[in-house]
Amino acid sequence: MTSTETSPETPPQPSNQASPKTSSDPRTPGAAPGDRRRWFALAIVMTAAFMDLVDVTIVNIAIPSIQEDAGASWSQIQWITAGYALAFAAGLITGGRLGDIHGRKRLFLLGIGGFTLASALCGFAANPEMLVASRILQGAMAAMMVPQVLSIVHATFPAHERGKVFGLFGAIVGLGAVSGPLLGALLTEWNLFGLEWRPIFLINLPVGIVGLILGSRFITESKAPKALKLDLVGVVLVTLGLLMLLYPLTRGRELDWPVWGYVSMAGSLGVFGALVAYERRKGARDGSPLIELSLFRVRSFAAGVAVQTVFGIGLGVFFLVWTLYMQTGLGWSPLRAGLTGVPFSLAVSTAAGLSVQTLVPRFGRKVLQTGALTMAIGVLLYIWESERYGLGIASWQMALPLVVMGVGMGLIVAPLTDAVLSDVPREHAGSASGLINTVQQMGNALGLGLVAVVFFGRIGDRLTPVEVGPAFVNAFEHALGWVALVMFAIFLLMFALPKRPAQHLEGGAEDAPEAAPSGDRERELVG
Repeated sequence: MTSTETSPETPPQPSNQASPKTSSDPRTPGAAPGDRRRWFALAIVMTAAFMDLVDVTIVNIAIPSIQEDAGASWSQIQWITAGYALAFAAGLITGGRLGDIHGRKRLFLLGIGGFTLASALCGFAANPEMLVASRILQGAMAAMMVPQVLSIVHATFPAHERGKVFGLFGAIVGLGAVSGPLLGALLTEWNLFGLEWRPIFLINLPVGIVGLILGSRFITESKAPKALKLDLVGVVLVTLGLLMLLYPLTRGRELDWPVWGYVSMAGSLGVFGALVAYERRKGARDGSPLIELSLFRVRSFAAGVAVQTVFGIGLGVFFLVWTLYMQTGLGWSPLRAGLTGVPFSLAVSTAAGLSVQTLVPRFGRKVLQTGALTMAIGVLLYIWESERYGLGIASWQMALPLVVMGVGMGLIVAPLTDAVLSDVPREHAGSASGLINTVQQMGNALGLGLVAVVFFGRIGDRLTPVEVGPAFVNAFEHALGWVALVMFAIFLLMFALPKRPAQHLEGGAEDAPEAAPSGDRERELVG
């Protein structure tokens, strides 16, 4: 990556200095434009983001093996995935703000260290209960680590370079989608040292340790320019509201939808209302609320947050039911299921890079809307093929709908994050990235909770072995119908996004390239 830099390198740091000087000025990147250290830092934080992405997809492919080997119930299986998403969503805003206050590098290192430890606990879990608890801890540590990734990029790279950076981020998303299922399938099939599914978590240990060591050396520290305080009341209200909404939704079917669950979900709206009122007063009083409500006055941010939430719901439903459909319904091995998903993952990766670098600078919002419609068409095509071929469907017959869905998803994932952040001032980068990840994970947790309704709600409690396959196929088709509706809803919501992502507040004359108009469009996208 460093070969693309032509500026002379800045003088090296003294050998006894573990990290460069802290950057807190909102308009001064943490590293000089010619400093190659920022590219090493980028590789480190992208590796952490990749590890988080792989961890989600790798677990999905191993779920049936975990259920069989560990004796986990369907409810516990939901919690292995939803517990991570819930802890992730509940802690992301706090993680972003802590990075603003105490330093993004410091929080990143604490997060990656904790994530590595939690991965070890998952890998050595003695029973399903310990695995669920370790996954919740893993999600909480990821909530400290992940918000710092975009914040570090935002604080380290000048506006005109972020096109390349976000293009790389889109490629990492696609690579994580490719690697997770395949790696999970291989590790499960190989049954290394008789550990069954456990290596899917233990593989994080060497990656996390290396990231911790290199991160402490190459990442530049950065903080918010103004002294802030942690809003503990806001933390409590956010966590309480999310728990009141998601816990009964996830456990509702298992507990036969008790009245207290409906009361809790309705009460969560009151908690969120109290949170907004408190944050408004907190911001007026001392300027350090947990949630920077002024961000929602930025149209691109507010509209993008709504899209991210609904998009997360669709993905949460699809990926869990897709795994259960292939392995439990069709009886496929983890390796066959993982290989079946390769066309989807490759399509996501290819379309993600193409959308940021080429399509969005030319066509703007239409690219994201095309992605939503394309993904909806792929889902409907998948339903048609499942109905036509039933239990006899082959992997190659799934390739076409999966490629169509992957292209649609790729057109959305990378430019959407970029568009949401396009008008956000640097001093609120931590809060903004925390909110973006929070709403996506909240949507994901909602989707995982809704699996109990749209998927398991179509399956009887006591099925004979002969009934399992047809029941799971039928439930899969029903769930995909809801996913298609979600994609159409996203298409409509995207009309609230700006037609062209606006130039960032930092984009000034110093960032203007001397080249062609396409460079201007790229700067508008990523600035």
